[in-house]
Amino acid sequence: MARAQGARALMALAFETTYGTPPASGFTRMPFASTSLGAEQPLLNSELLGYGRDPLAPIKDAVTADGDVVVPLDAEAFGFWLKAAFGAPTTTGVDAPYTHEFQSGSWTLPSMSIETGMPEVPRYAMYSGCVLDQITWQMQRSGLLTATARLVAQGETVGTTTSAGTPAALELKRFGHFNGAITRNGSALGNVVSAEITYANNLDRIETIRSDGRIDGADPSIAALTGRIEVRFADQTLVTQAINGEACEMEFSYVLPSSESFTFTVHAVYLPRPRIEISGPQGVQATFDWQAARDGVVGRMCTATLVNDVETLS
Repeated sequence: MARAQGARALMALAFETTYGTPPASGFTRMPFASTSLGAEQPLLNSELLGYGRDPLAPIKDAVTADGDVVVPLDAEAFGFWLKAAFGAPTTTGVDAPYTHEFQSGSWTLPSMSIETGMPEVPRYAMYSGCVLDQITWQMQRSGLLTATARLVAQGETVGTTTSAGTPAALELKRFGHFNGAITRNGSALGNVVSAEITYANNLDRIETIRSDGRIDGADPSIAALTGRIEVRFADQTLVTQAINGEACEMEFSYVLPSSESFTFTVHAVYLPRPRIEISGPQGVQATFDWQAARDGVVGRMCTATLVNDVETLS
């Protein structure tokens, strides 16, 4: 008997035309490090009396389908997750490289069908109606650069053969922490030890009464863009901004030697006043749990720009 191993696991993704309906074709093979995407249906204990000390059979509750997918920040596949987070981009360029610009503020988000496969069992689980609830990643000096995408799905369908056909393959050109940089109002921000960025669509699950126990949809509400930067305390620039209640523009970017790049621009960042602690003889560090808001001049909260050789993100 074959036993499932993560090393042989597969993932394919395609955007849906109709929410909750997997497309017949158009799937793309996606790189991923791990996933907890799945469906579960808890059991409710019987509350009835009069049948002795032994309980009666439990009752099935509603189905919940959601989970996280840990993916690499790369020049091609990451564009699919950006489209899921912000909606379709504006693409410019006659020939490669192409520039894909994603903007926050869209009232409608695309849904996806994602299939995870364990061919040795075999088990192929198709998750339809997947909408991206949150995406987060960290910047640091070393280590592997990955992002975590949190998804809300409508349901799961399990089969013994794949429903994704032969997925299209993408060339993996992965960004690393070594390729990262942070700027503040156009100037390099120094003394940064680490940074964290979290964009959330704050999905509202439409939990209507259905015979299959699934949700009717997941609608985006007020978005949130938050994060954290930890810096070596060397000057009063950030503290002064926090005290004055002013906003700044921060840009988190990655550039590969082959010219592919990813730039995430937060147009209005507000900093809290931090506690400056001296915990010993080592260097003093300050942590800012920042929040972003809509910029009145630009008209949005953030812009994500991906430059690669892919003409369209379908």
